Amino acid sequence: MDQSENNSLVTDLKILAEKGAEKAEEHERFRSFIRAQDSEQIDTIVHRLNDSISARIDCTSCGQCCRSLMVNLSKEEAVNLADHLETDLPTLKEKYLEESLQGQLIMNTIPCHFLAENKCTIYEHRFHDCRAFPHLDRPHFSDRLFGTLIHYSMCPIIYNVVEQLKVETGFEGN
Repeated sequence: MDQSENNSLVTDLKILAEKGAEKAEEHERFRSFIRAQDSEQIDTIVHRLNDSISARIDCTSCGQCCRSLMVNLSKEEAVNLADHLETDLPTLKEKYLEESLQGQLIMNTIPCHFLAENKCTIYEHRFHDCRAFPHLDRPHFSDRLFGTLIHYSMCPIIYNVVEQLKVETGFEGN
């Protein structure tokens, strides 16, 4: 990878936070603009950008998602983690999880219990939501843009993909 390519990406979380606050109104216009575009074409562009940009960003130098997202997990994932941690499911739930009245499991703290020095200590056993974030490889980006923009100011991948998408689609921000 060319070092100049890497330098063109914004990864400073302070800058992302500042830009997120500055661009709130612009993002509303961008959402309207994207909804008026061909959804499949937008997906193609976003998937390409995501592949390129995510390969150039080291998430372990950030870890912001692990410090700020609520993580849902399935019962199967909880059982797998309990096995990995050599404990039983009730003990795992007591220490690390909350269960909704509908039976949905979520991590009981933010940041995640399993984050240490920006790295996941259960990486090989991490949950689907963790593996899939920031979800830019999924179809129907146009329909999910609101949710994506919620994380714009905390995820360097999302920030850079959105900003490059604005350029590639000819969006006029001002």
